[in-house]
Amino acid sequence: MSRLILALDQGTTGSRALVVDEAGQVLGRGYRELPQQFPSPGWVEHDPESIWATTLAASREALGTARVSRRDVAAIGITNQRETTVLWDRASGRPLYNAIVWQDRRTAERCRQLDPAMIAEKTGLVPDPYFSATKLEWLLATVGRPRGAAFGTVDSWLVHRLTRGHAHVTDPTNASRTMLFDIEARAWDPELLRLFGVDEDALPQVLPSSGVFGIADAEWFGHEIPVSGIAGDQQAALFGQGCTGPGGAKNTYGTGAFLLLNTGARRIRSGGGLLTTIACDAHGAPAFALEGSVFIAGAAVQWLRDGLGLIAQARETETLARSVPDSGGVVFVPALAGLGAPHWESEARGTIFGLTRGATRAHLARATLEAMAFSTHEVLHAMTADAGLALGDLKVDGGAAANDWLMQFQADVLGVAVRRPDVLETTALGAAGLAGLGIGVWKDAAEFVAGRRYAEFAPGVMPRERWEQWQRAVRATLGWARDR
Repeated sequence: MSRLILALDQGTTGSRALVVDEAGQVLGRGYRELPQQFPSPGWVEHDPESIWATTLAASREALGTARVSRRDVAAIGITNQRETTVLWDRASGRPLYNAIVWQDRRTAERCRQLDPAMIAEKTGLVPDPYFSATKLEWLLATVGRPRGAAFGTVDSWLVHRLTRGHAHVTDPTNASRTMLFDIEARAWDPELLRLFGVDEDALPQVLPSSGVFGIADAEWFGHEIPVSGIAGDQQAALFGQGCTGPGGAKNTYGTGAFLLLNTGARRIRSGGGLLTTIACDAHGAPAFALEGSVFIAGAAVQWLRDGLGLIAQARETETLARSVPDSGGVVFVPALAGLGAPHWESEARGTIFGLTRGATRAHLARATLEAMAFSTHEVLHAMTADAGLALGDLKVDGGAAANDWLMQFQADVLGVAVRRPDVLETTALGAAGLAGLGIGVWKDAAEFVAGRRYAEFAPGVMPRERWEQWQRAVRATLGWARDR
C-alpha cells in the first residue's frame, strides 16, 4: 500500500494543502484564501474558526484532486504562520478572541519597556511586537485571564482541532518564536513566564519536529491519521529545500521575506540585527539558524492590487517591470508593518521616494520588486558577516519566486546564483518531509529531496547606483520614524 502524506500549510493570507507520495511528488493541491481583519491602525487579526475551516477545506480539496484513496494517507504534516497567537478555552475548544497575527503592532510600546539583552540571551530574539509573548500578555489582560485557557501558535490550534482536544502540543521551531522559550535549555523559561504573566499550564507541550504529536480524528478524513511532523513555516521551507546542515540558506518570498541560514549545532549571537532561532537537522532534530525577517514582501504586491488598484493580478508585476528600462528614480521602502531585520523599527511606515509627473504604475511595480531584492541583500550581508560564511548560492521559494525578473535581479544584487526548485511549495513539502520521517517513509532529508530539480539564475552586474539609492531611502524612513 502506498504511504501518502497530507501536508497542511496554514499561512497568513491562505491555507494550502498538498498530497505527497513516497517519491516526494505532489499528487494533489488545495487552497482557500483566509480573510484578514484590520480593526485598528497597525492591528491585524484572523478568526481562528476561519483558520480551521479554510485548512480543512483545502485539505479535502487536495485529497479530491489527488484522486487517491484517503486510506492511503499515512500521516499529516503541519506548517504554519509562526508567531500568530491563538487563545482558546481548553474544555470547549472555543476561541476566546481573534488570533493576533504576527504582523500586528499593538504591543510596540510594551516591547520598548523590555530588556533587549535578557530577551536575546534566552530566546535569540529581539523585543518586538512580531513575537507571541506580548500578544499573549495583551490577550490575557483583555479577556480577563479565564481558567482553562490554552495558548498556542497556529500549529497548536490545528492539532487541537484535528485531535478533538486530545493533544496540546507544539514543536521547538514554533516555541522558539514565542519569546517565552529558552533556545539552549529547549524549555519554557520561568523568568519570561513571570515577566509576561503566563501560566505554564496554558502552554503546549514541546515535542520534536518529527514524530507523532497526536491522532487526527476519523471524522475529518475518514480514518484516524497520525500528525507526525510540525515546523514553523520558515523552518519547514529550510528543511524542504534540503538546507539541513551548516551553511545551507534559503529565502522564502511570501507575505514577508524570510532568509534563514542553518548553523548546525553552533549558536551564533548576531551583531547585525538578526535572530537566532531553532531549525531542523537532517533527521528533524533541533539545530540552530540565523534568520532575517522582512515583514513586507509579497504583501506589498497585494497592496498594489487591493489598496491602490494598480494591478489585477500579482503576476502582472513581472510584465510591468520588464516594460520600463528602470524604475524612473522611484524607490519604495515597503515598511507597511514596520521594518524588521536588520533594523527592527516598529514605528517605520511605508515610504515612496523619487515620484515625478513621469512616474507610472510600471515604475512603482518595478520599485516594489526591487525592494524585495534589496531587503534580502541587507539581511544576507548581515548574516554572512555574523556567521563568517561565504554563501555559494541561495535557494528560493514562495509565490514571488515564480517571478523570473525578480529572481534574476536578486542574483544580480547578491552576486551569487539563485536556485529555484521545480516545486515552489517547499514550506508544505518540508512539513511533508518531517511527517514522513516521523513514520519512517524516508530516513533523512537527503533522501526526501533527492529528486528535486532547480532552475538557476546566474548573477550579472550589481546595480550599485540603485542599491545606494535604496540605502538612502531606508535611512530617511528610519529617521522619520525616530523623529515622530
